[in-house]
Amino acid sequence: MKVAIIGGGGRVGSCAAYCLQLGKIVRELVLLDANQATAEGEALDLLHGSAYVADQVIRAGQYPDCADADIVVITAGLRRKPDESRLDLINRNVTLFREILKSLKGAGLKKEAIAFVVSNPVDILTQLAVEDLGLPPKQVLGLGTVLDTSRFCSLIAAALKLPATQVRALILGEHGDTMVPIWSAATVDGLPLLKMPGVTPTFQQQLFERTQKSGAEVISRKGGAGWAVGVAINEVIESIALDRRRVLPVSSLQTGAYGLREVCLSVPTVVGRAGVVQTLEIELWPKEVQGIQSSAKALKETLAKVKGK
Repeated sequence: MKVAIIGGGGRVGSCAAYCLQLGKIVRELVLLDANQATAEGEALDLLHGSAYVADQVIRAGQYPDCADADIVVITAGLRRKPDESRLDLINRNVTLFREILKSLKGAGLKKEAIAFVVSNPVDILTQLAVEDLGLPPKQVLGLGTVLDTSRFCSLIAAALKLPATQVRALILGEHGDTMVPIWSAATVDGLPLLKMPGVTPTFQQQLFERTQKSGAEVISRKGGAGWAVGVAINEVIESIALDRRRVLPVSSLQTGAYGLREVCLSVPTVVGRAGVVQTLEIELWPKEVQGIQSSAKALKETLAKVKGK
């Protein structure tokens, strides 16, 4: 499988490339960046470690190299400021993103290609990719709340002194201010999380607030997220490459789940080689469904402002 990373010279793109190298699933990695020298340097650095990791082709490239890529990951974008919401980024990132889409379309993506959007605000940009690239909607997806979900599970596990890999608790809706914690389905190795000692309403509120602020917390301490988002990107790509059909909260164009249509956001989604294989409308608490619907409303309002420019 060939994966091209647009923005591969940046923090997120290079961390994703490193995780994909360690994952040993991808056969070829191509890094693209506005700063060609940086892309070449990152590719060379990764190549230097390949003898101890996996047999892969790792190199820098240009847009024509995306023409035969199986997955094109878009991580390029302007960085969020500590006091800035992800939706505020839209005013600075849409023009750049549409130029990327134009270049990709000009390169001529193959009909089976998957477009995977990571740049923020990811839900809005995923919808623009659906509209501009000309690929079937199921072949366009965004990272959505996959990273938020990982943060949520990891923070819960740390607080309760549990193995992080046994905690399963989703964040759905927008990757941003209106994200929704799904406590109703949260488990620890199959057991109801809400029955665990210490999981009080106060605990739930504190953990969710910490999750909401996690991105800004990392930005204030080290300038931006990298490793966790790289792991999240790898998780999605591995599910596509191996057709694992994992249920992941990726962002995709909704066609009816929870009454949502014509908006990209995260609901439980089966991810496989074809991209979005299926969206699942699992029964949730009424307030959780209302939260997801409120996310959709907020995103549609923002999208209307973007298209009004």
